[in-house]
Amino acid sequence: MLDPQDQIEYWDKVAWDKVFTHPLNLPLLQTQLPLNSRILDYGCGYGRACQALAQAGYTQVLGVDSSAEMIRRGLQQDPSLALEVLPASGLPYPPQTFDAILLIAVLTCIPVDEDQRNLLTQLTRRLRPGGLLYISDYRLQEDERNQSRYRAGLSEFGTYGVFRLPEGVVLRHHSIEWLETLTRDFKRLDLAYPEVITMNGHRAKAFQYLGQLSM
Repeated sequence: MLDPQDQIEYWDKVAWDKVFTHPLNLPLLQTQLPLNSRILDYGCGYGRACQALAQAGYTQVLGVDSSAEMIRRGLQQDPSLALEVLPASGLPYPPQTFDAILLIAVLTCIPVDEDQRNLLTQLTRRLRPGGLLYISDYRLQEDERNQSRYRAGLSEFGTYGVFRLPEGVVLRHHSIEWLETLTRDFKRLDLAYPEVITMNGHRAKAFQYLGQLSM
């Protein structure tokens, strides 16, 4: 059984050391979102995407993360950002609060199917009708190093694509079929397959999804 608190403790521990490089497709978002859009960056880490959006002129960007150390780092680096620690009770925002919600390398940190489904349900409630969901994350990899990790993770966790890093944290890579299941309430506007660099410096295949909630 995975303990979510163990995951939070890991990110608190590495918050000041890790450098996130997962790309934000800002030009794509700019084609869809006016500068006064209310944007939630869920799992914002130390606020890298929030800072990029603010520098692009977006004025209502909120970042939340369950790691208090990540938030502390982000506010130390840029005190002008709106960053908050996500309470254990979950999202405190009313329904239809946001015009767009971002999940950038967040699902990889949530290994369990049901936990991912529950998160998408909670986030969908906070989007206005016609609001946007942007997900950028890792696909299932084809190299032997990752395939070996997936096989070991399948034995331990029961889901192919889930694996444990040597330092203990459990992560997940995803099939596009699973992405389609998670986003069934959205109309797909865009889906790209960039190559990215992981936080540990490895090249990896990713996906970047943009969907619109039904009006």
